[in-house]
Amino acid sequence: MRPPPLSHDTKCMKILSWNINGLHDVVTTKGFSARDLAQRENFDEKDVEKFKNLIADYDSYWSCSVSRLGYSGTAVISRVKPISVQYGIGIREHDHEGRVITLEFDGFYLNYRVNNWDPCFSNYVKILEKSKPVIVAGDLNCARQSIDIHNPPAKTKSAGFTIEERESFETNFSSKGLVDTFRKQHPNAVGYTFWGDNQRITNKGWRLDYFLASESITDKVHDSYILPDVSFSDHSPIGLVLKL
Repeated sequence: MRPPPLSHDTKCMKILSWNINGLHDVVTTKGFSARDLAQRENFDEKDVEKFKNLIADYDSYWSCSVSRLGYSGTAVISRVKPISVQYGIGIREHDHEGRVITLEFDGFYLNYRVNNWDPCFSNYVKILEKSKPVIVAGDLNCARQSIDIHNPPAKTKSAGFTIEERESFETNFSSKGLVDTFRKQHPNAVGYTFWGDNQRITNKGWRLDYFLASESITDKVHDSYILPDVSFSDHSPIGLVLKL
């Protein structure tokens, strides 16, 4: 169960993260309106994977693949202007697909990250944490617990739920002090963010998308949630409300 909304006089920031599978098809075929979603959710920050169309009245920052044009990329669309923006993690072989953008705000870093190279990314986050807390947002391509996947016994050899991937998640993120905000707030809730072909209608899904937060900032997390009704992609958006 989600908590009640904060009072209007409580300062907060609302962040959405969404892995969009093929933005062109979503926009042209399914009638997706980024502005409609922005107005409905009234967000301050939006991490949209592979999102390259801009929303008026928001600042936007994007990083695209330079190894395969049109293959991958990330974008952050923000109503709050960041102090600084950094692209990549500073390791050339990991930065050519446009997978990471880091925005610095007054009280924390917001980092969007996609799959792969867990140890290098974990080290990058720990460097950021030396100066202020970090929030990691995005598709981490791992269902970290049995509750995060439909029919776990049948999926133990499936990419995204192997023992090796889950151990890497725990070693590089959970054990390093990054808190899974959705699971902390909803310890027993079944909530998925990704579905394979024709599996959304039966809710045979995976929870692959996360907001991970430094322990020092988790007391400011008011809400961490999933928007399963937004079905334009194979992933649903996830949201975080952070008290300032």
